[in-house]
Amino acid sequence: MAGGGAAALAAALAFGQPAGAGELVTFPRDRIEIETDGGVRGFEVEVARTPAQRAQGLMFRDRLAADAGMLFLYPRDQAVSMWMKNTLLPLDMLFIAADGRIVAIVERAVPLSTAAISSGEAVRSVLELNGGASARLGLEPGDRVLHPAFE
Repeated sequence: MAGGGAAALAAALAFGQPAGAGELVTFPRDRIEIETDGGVRGFEVEVARTPAQRAQGLMFRDRLAADAGMLFLYPRDQAVSMWMKNTLLPLDMLFIAADGRIVAIVERAVPLSTAAISSGEAVRSVLELNGGASARLGLEPGDRVLHPAFE
């Protein structure tokens, strides 16, 4: 591992990424909330802003805390396609407009699949949560994600 290897290894072990996954990209952490008809739900997320962070995403993780996720941020609105290659966990993908509104949800994306999962329209962000979290929490398109990236 290049510079910061010990810190990257510690972060990888804490978030379930195996040390054998190759060069590790580190992620800053932040808190987000999702405003729904049923109340406000909070999550601790890792934030993927750079191309390298977005390329790695949650690949190689074997677990993710129930209140954790990853927020992929893009510099402008764009159509986004994701895949599950090297992703070991089923995930829900929430596609988010620039104003923080959830425009689409793909539930329980299949681990290790190379099938493209598309936003269907231009979005600013994607939030990945544990598979089934959207249904369990009653998340729906139209709900709003609260984070400084959407202000």
